[in-house]
Amino acid sequence: MRPPLLVLAALFLNACQTSALSGEATLGGHPNFNGVWQAMNSANWNLEAHSATSLDAFWPLGAIAAIPAGASMVQGGTIPYHPAALQQRDENRNHWPAADNEAKCYMLGVPRVTYHDLPFQIFQSIDDDLLMVYPFAATNRVIHMDDYQELPIDAWMGRSSGTWEGKVLVIKTVNQNGEAWLDRAGNHASNQLVVTERFQLLDADHLWYEATLEDPQTYTEPWIIAMPLYRHVEPHAQLLEHKCVPFAEKLLYQDLLGLRQ
Repeated sequence: MRPPLLVLAALFLNACQTSALSGEATLGGHPNFNGVWQAMNSANWNLEAHSATSLDAFWPLGAIAAIPAGASMVQGGTIPYHPAALQQRDENRNHWPAADNEAKCYMLGVPRVTYHDLPFQIFQSIDDDLLMVYPFAATNRVIHMDDYQELPIDAWMGRSSGTWEGKVLVIKTVNQNGEAWLDRAGNHASNQLVVTERFQLLDADHLWYEATLEDPQTYTEPWIIAMPLYRHVEPHAQLLEHKCVPFAEKLLYQDLLGLRQ
């Protein structure tokens, strides 16, 4: 029986932790991205600029149930939707949270998995594929550095292939199934989405992250999101599992449980 993914990841981390924790900026001639990283913004609520807003359906939670204000992560300010796709965005938004597959504990897709509320971990060796591990829904993503084939069928996380452009890690992701939203505000894409991410080490504890989204079926032109990612520097920083399936069972099986309103 194969050991759990997080066990394998921990063993892998031990092999390369020395260089990461000692502050070495390179690994095998490339920038060293090993560590636990996190976006610190409200992009998972809405990639576009938004004000703080109450969530009236959850009024018993008072001020706890509120969307935090946030600046736009989109270069140019707004997402360039086709009219029909913009209408679908609004429909998605009107049916949040039940219609958001985050509520159902499905994998978040790329790029949303990067700026989700929870941190993620990058495992990088000297000369091999990279691994990115995310607590939500026990998600993991292999970045194939030498094998650029596509998947035979679409999947929640698609297939990611990477290359180095100087000091920048460039990752291209295809074959996503188009079911994952880009945020809780209903922003979305189809299964034709191609995401090109760029990770650049600014210093030992900061990454600059950009993602270009191309989807002619949904957008009138390619568009870019950009944000910093921050390394967790506390001693023994680690991911804690977030197995969310039990939290989604009432939503998924409300008819069977007699909970339908």
